[in-house]
Amino acid sequence: MNVIEKILASKSGKSEVRPDDVVIAAVDLMVMHDLSANFVMKVFENEMEGAAIANPDKLVFAFDHNFSPATREAAEALAAVRKFAAKHKIRNLFDSGCGSIHHVIMEAGLAAPGMIITGCDSHTPMYGALGAFATGIGNNSMAALGFVHGSGWFKIPETIRIHFHGSMQPGVMARDVSQFMIGRLGEDGAIYKAIEYAGPYIESLSVIDRCLFPLQAIDVGGKCGFINPDEKTAEFVRSLPGAKDFKLFQNDADVRYAEVIDIDVSRIEPQVACPPTVGNVKPIDAAVGTPINVAEAGGSTGGRLSDIRELARHFVNAKVHPGVRLQVVPASRGIYLAALREGLFETLYKAGANIFPASAGSNQAFNMGALAADEVMISTQARNFPGRNGHPKARHFLGSALTVAASAINGKITDPRTLL
Repeated sequence: MNVIEKILASKSGKSEVRPDDVVIAAVDLMVMHDLSANFVMKVFENEMEGAAIANPDKLVFAFDHNFSPATREAAEALAAVRKFAAKHKIRNLFDSGCGSIHHVIMEAGLAAPGMIITGCDSHTPMYGALGAFATGIGNNSMAALGFVHGSGWFKIPETIRIHFHGSMQPGVMARDVSQFMIGRLGEDGAIYKAIEYAGPYIESLSVIDRCLFPLQAIDVGGKCGFINPDEKTAEFVRSLPGAKDFKLFQNDADVRYAEVIDIDVSRIEPQVACPPTVGNVKPIDAAVGTPINVAEAGGSTGGRLSDIRELARHFVNAKVHPGVRLQVVPASRGIYLAALREGLFETLYKAGANIFPASAGSNQAFNMGALAADEVMISTQARNFPGRNGHPKARHFLGSALTVAASAINGKITDPRTLL
């Protein structure tokens, strides 16, 4: 069995499972941001009268979209979730300004290898970088099975293995590789599959860079994504405050795959996901020269300390183009503090950037980053669907922090290799 099969077997009391088996398994952690927490709360209160939450300590709420509510309705929604959490003794509530939900949860040491983690957010598979089974589920399933029984039902997915090898070219970042993979598989290339990211390239990455890959599993239709955990995984988890005891499930030597895909990283150029979808991935040349109005480093796939460092490095002797608004959004309070201590924000501020609170950034434009009809944005965000960040006629490109830096300096989408 592979990592995912072993976890699902263990948590459902079985010695073995195979693809297409259906199991009911104990869930270790259930995660919701402010929007989904509000929806699940309403299902629980309005449709499940008299029900009780089985284990409040397994629930986590993180307010990452509304870091400073801009409307009365938004403020009331957050207040309702706070009251719900207090009533049901849900102690793991990270309030506005905490950061982007999955980074917050990892930073707090709440996620660990061998766990089953469900979330009402499509990027929940991110925890697969730790060797966990993590997947997104619907609001009703979360309320009925998760809240009341602390469990979930799952069909065991077939597994695709993607073998990455080679070394990145100058100007290419892990984000470029993860985006290339989405374009290579296509947005329907792994429907209800588990995706294993493997090979010497993946093994060489930091755990934080590894997270980019399972985080985007949903963008190719995957049920989950994972990396066979190693000592680097274990060291990372042990380094977190409040780290839990964990079991490191690993692949058996004779694992079988539905498909094996080989990717030579050394052949990958800087990539950009062009409007209107995440899967419309092309080499940077396809978008070079497109004038931009907004550039952003932030979101679940950006705003990491490494991204902010990369951004700041190129603004030591450069300024933000006068026609561009550069938005810098740390993915967690810990990242914010580290960037502050390293002087990264001072460098970026002096160059003309705007620094925002730790949050999900312009994702869905709840507090910031809304675009007008004729505006163009390039960001490290995870999604670029029409209307997601403002007017449906606005255009949103996705790239690495290095591509965002080069573009913010020049006022147009720029090949990041020009900075080297």
